[in-house]
Amino acid sequence: MGPSSVLLLGIAGVAGLFYLDRDRSTRSSKALWLPVIWLWINGSRPLSVWLGTNMASESGSQLPATSSLDQLVAALLMLLGVITIIRRRTNIGALLKANWAITLYFSYSLVSLLWSDFTGWGFKRWIRALGELVMVLVVVTDPQPTAALRRLISRVGFVLLPASVLLIKYFPNLGRGYDQWGLQMNTGVTSNKNILGVITFVIALGAVWQVIVLLRKKKLPDRNKRLLAQCTLLLFGINVLYLAHSATSGACFGLGAGLMLVLDLSVFKRRPAAVHVLVVTLLLSSGLILLLGGEGQATKALGRKPDLTGRTAVWKVVIPMAPHPLVGAGFETFWVGPRAEAVSSKLGFTNESHNGYIEVYVNLGLVGVGLIALMLVHGYRRAVVAYHRDPATGALLAAYVMAAATYSISEAGFRMLGPMWFFLVLAVVMANRIAEASKVRSQLSQKVVGQPSLLATTARP
Repeated sequence: MGPSSVLLLGIAGVAGLFYLDRDRSTRSSKALWLPVIWLWINGSRPLSVWLGTNMASESGSQLPATSSLDQLVAALLMLLGVITIIRRRTNIGALLKANWAITLYFSYSLVSLLWSDFTGWGFKRWIRALGELVMVLVVVTDPQPTAALRRLISRVGFVLLPASVLLIKYFPNLGRGYDQWGLQMNTGVTSNKNILGVITFVIALGAVWQVIVLLRKKKLPDRNKRLLAQCTLLLFGINVLYLAHSATSGACFGLGAGLMLVLDLSVFKRRPAAVHVLVVTLLLSSGLILLLGGEGQATKALGRKPDLTGRTAVWKVVIPMAPHPLVGAGFETFWVGPRAEAVSSKLGFTNESHNGYIEVYVNLGLVGVGLIALMLVHGYRRAVVAYHRDPATGALLAAYVMAAATYSISEAGFRMLGPMWFFLVLAVVMANRIAEASKVRSQLSQKVVGQPSLLATTARP
């Protein structure tokens, strides 16, 4: 079968997945397509690259170039997103207050540009990063936020994952590339196997969530068709993870999926404290592996060398180069100018430290690392509250938080404009939305319960 025939068959298959996944019992705003398109772009390649208009390459001694077309598209999506949020009469102040950890991190990132050597470049990145938050708010402020989350994951996955398999197997000039050592890698719709791995595993986790819900609720409309669509998406996700050979993404998918499956057991639903015990056990197990010197065997089992495929060498060079240990170089400005050139001269061209915590440290210092830790703890606690209200969705949100914390040990998971960062922010904001809604319902219920006794008291002679 020729490439053209395969392409047509692939398009028909994607259309079939959209058809099977229709849920006529819920409705989502048309504005949901804004974050879908945002993730289609940020989860693959810039639009200018797909159109062949951006041929510029990055180097360690100069600021990376950004296509005017990409800037225009991002600005348009952000503008439409802001208009959507305003038209919904959303109480932005209340949202920011509820998500104070995220607000604090974004605020400090902006303030950090005061001592940056590249304030203008950093400010542009910060404005673009606000787009992530805008798109998250478009999802969370939807009249039916859980249904919007489900559709977001499906719409992104139905396009990016089958397209990646198609490009890798039938269009290798587009779906494969070479790393800095000249080794071939499968990139799919992205430009790097690690990016392919992370967008795949966050979507695959969403597919696991939907399969669990559909298996539990047997009376949902069009259940069998939707289950077929989600199982197909999950199989695509597993296949792409295998093709990507991204050990970190594969491990994080296993961790997140395992957490959701375990939390689906009735014992955890009856005993909320058991959730904390499970999470602490997972964290202690990881710590014991390191303390007992088993990191070499663990990383080897994941397909990595004991030095995490050269990452430790990068860390040894990068960490001492942080200009200010307490406050860092300034938001997203460590990897530009002389510092990036110095790192490249020692290690070869690289533009990240392959560790989310170190990445935050060199850009925002120990203060930034502390704020990230605060955000993770806050997100986890709110996800547990959401789990008590909606076990399936709460388990997914907890899985995203845990996966982000784990993924960032060997990848730059906290860099904005990346799929992992997007889904971390989405998980925290969605958890706050569910938790706050549960709190309001509880208060209303207490008022309703208390009203009859009040009436009875006043009616007595």
